[in-house]
Amino acid sequence: MGDVEDVEDAEQEARRRRATAWHDAERALWRSPAEASVGERLTELRELLDVAHRLMDPYELIDTYGGGPVAEVEQRVAELLGFPAAVYFPTGTMAQQVALRCWAGRTGSDVVALHPLAHPEVHEDGALGAVSGLRTVHPTTEPRLPTAEEVRDCPEPFGTLMLELPLRDAGFVLPTWDELVDTVDAARERDAVVHFDGARLWECGPHFDGRDLREIAGLADSVYVSFYKSLGGMSGAALAGPEDVMAEARVWLHRYGGLLFQQYPAALSALRGLKEELPRLPSYVAHARMVAAALREAFAEAGVPWFRVHPETPHTHQFQVWLPYDPEDLTAASLRLTEETGTVLFRRWFRAPAGGPPGVAATEVTVSAPGLEWNAEDVREAARGFLEVLD
Repeated sequence: MGDVEDVEDAEQEARRRRATAWHDAERALWRSPAEASVGERLTELRELLDVAHRLMDPYELIDTYGGGPVAEVEQRVAELLGFPAAVYFPTGTMAQQVALRCWAGRTGSDVVALHPLAHPEVHEDGALGAVSGLRTVHPTTEPRLPTAEEVRDCPEPFGTLMLELPLRDAGFVLPTWDELVDTVDAARERDAVVHFDGARLWECGPHFDGRDLREIAGLADSVYVSFYKSLGGMSGAALAGPEDVMAEARVWLHRYGGLLFQQYPAALSALRGLKEELPRLPSYVAHARMVAAALREAFAEAGVPWFRVHPETPHTHQFQVWLPYDPEDLTAASLRLTEETGTVLFRRWFRAPAGGPPGVAATEVTVSAPGLEWNAEDVREAARGFLEVLD
């Protein structure tokens, strides 16, 4: 046990060191809520009082197993996405479980077609099968969403097609608008319903030629959205869809243990994100494209033998960078740059995802409000500094 405990202690210390460096850095492309101190989060809770006065009737009764701020979030999400109803969930994993379970009952099929890199397959410990009794099939293994032809040619019948927009683990990638429409139509031809994993749906509009959320969400039968991944909320998610499906979803919410007594802090932070952060996302997407271009320029000018910024032009405000080094060495160099210069360019690196060659590591880059202060030369300078400490 001693060796195991020593390893756990070392990992905890490494995590604390990274978090401290990122938190104390003067400059970053984005700030993660996970890097905030307890005191800073408590300050945020105090600020939510002002949010309540600005975004809803502060004299509205507090939520008790729903209602109050929770109901306000549900109504706002339903309006934004153009659905009759929405249900607030404590986690996205639970929201998706419930959505797919409800559709399985209606279609008579327990088979869900999705990508092998989709969130339920990679990040939920097999919950679809273990908890909900659902089975998955994969129309494609390519590091992108399935095409219409692949959906039509899937050899097994399925009741629901789940599309993750964007597909995070493949590089936050999206199809074109016409490709998405064709893929949805192909599912309908097979009498399947379509569910969008829209954890990051909020920032997809610019890639889809500026289409609004209603038009994008309107392609699907139901949509899940997250409040903390892009909107800066404390936690929470919502599922939007038809009235009858959402009525059943409320029943499963209770059965899955998600009907919490009170959730007003998280609900208020969601309202703030919808009001204040959602309108800013297009500017983040535009700036991410500048950052990606500057990184490519810096790597090329430095003579890096091989690199990849993926997608070359980001589809959202997040993208991947690939380099042919050990991920531990890249993580160490990223941390050293931050500790020596007070600048966060990259954070942690991991083995390259699907489609990546051996010996290549990847990291995710996010651009949000702090990143708007960077110009192209700032990015190139930070990249040069990173390559220097890497050598």
